[in-house]
Amino acid sequence: MAVVIASPALTQFVPLAAQELDSNKVTPGLIGFVIFAAIALSLWALMKNMGKQFKKIDFEETPDPAGAAARKPSRGLRAHRELKAAQAAQDPKTP
Repeated sequence: MAVVIASPALTQFVPLAAQELDSNKVTPGLIGFVIFAAIALSLWALMKNMGKQFKKIDFEETPDPAGAAARKPSRGLRAHRELKAAQAAQDPKTP
């Protein structure tokens, strides 16, 4: 951990206005509120988008009935892999 020693050479770079401020009266102000509001809105948008993405995932493992072609195609990684395997079985030229 670096130790900084306050020397006269370092104190000359500190503006005089900063030494006159009372640390009990300093508030974040408008800029702090705007930054906080932007973070809050970003978090809200992220959570809303995540909710949509989680609704797309198919977690149910259902047995494959004989009339699989008549059912509505499912969504998700498992369904994608099953589709690719079925296409590869029909067309062996495709890698």
